[in-house]
Amino acid sequence: MRICFLDGINISYNSDDIYSSKIRGAENILINLSREFSKLNHEVTVLNNCDKEVEINNIKWRNINKLLSNEHFDIAITNNDIRLLNLIKANKKIAISHSIQTIEKFIRKRQLHAYLKNKPKIVILSEYHKLNRNFLLRLYGYIKVNWGVDAIFINENVEKNQEMNNAIFTSHIDRNLDLLISIWKKNIFPFNKDKKLLITPIERKLDEYNIFNRTFGNKQNLISDLSKSRMLLIPGHKAELFCIAAEEARELCVPIVTLGLGCLGERVNHGETGFIAKNENEFSYYANLLFNDEQIWLKMRENLIKLRGTKKWENIALDFLGQINE
Repeated sequence: MRICFLDGINISYNSDDIYSSKIRGAENILINLSREFSKLNHEVTVLNNCDKEVEINNIKWRNINKLLSNEHFDIAITNNDIRLLNLIKANKKIAISHSIQTIEKFIRKRQLHAYLKNKPKIVILSEYHKLNRNFLLRLYGYIKVNWGVDAIFINENVEKNQEMNNAIFTSHIDRNLDLLISIWKKNIFPFNKDKKLLITPIERKLDEYNIFNRTFGNKQNLISDLSKSRMLLIPGHKAELFCIAAEEARELCVPIVTLGLGCLGERVNHGETGFIAKNENEFSYYANLLFNDEQIWLKMRENLIKLRGTKKWENIALDFLGQINE
């Protein structure tokens, strides 16, 4: 099949940039799906704002502004902006949604007309996403997909590192990092003054609370920091529809403590791979427990080791195509 991806984000990237710091979750998904579809012998084209048109591993990366009017594809997949589907002729159209999007927001962003015109299936990223998305925006059907994890995480050796004394936060700073810092300062640090919290870099200095900016760069830096961490502390956020940060931590066998906000409750098996706290006090209790109870922590790591490799992109791609063709 001829498959086309469309992405209007104003950055230049292609599949060689997959481990670059400029690649966020949405771009990571597009790169991985395009790779796997190509491996399945489909003819894949990505139309985005790339500066240079190239072909990498049989995938054509082209500038979206140079789309030819007579081109036709079997499947067109847009990354977030449904209006891009107006540019393309395709037998089947899919829209990957990375936000809940109310009807009001849909109209304000001028996407409703494009939705009604193109009739795409919407990609749903979690049960939370499905429950909070207006039923009208699933009018033409939907595809539910749990995204995969990069092979670099799956192939990493996760043997116990004796320096696993840190807690870590690897999501975006707007995903309730301030709330986590507050909880740490009040209820976790006072009982664990020999422990550190590594966070996504911010400008404030919080050394007195053993809060330090983690190494920020490519995926290998992230893997290094996660591999030295005893747990991922991540409250969650109402805008969190999938949370790749949680999946990356799980793949490296790092237990998670969360408030379960947004989709985070779906990323943790409570008491087995982490804890879902009902409030801030419980959150602190579970974090302190994982810092100080070796038996519970080791059991959770054992449970996580058994789950490794279950989120390979090759399996995600096959499931995705199967749902498109239903």
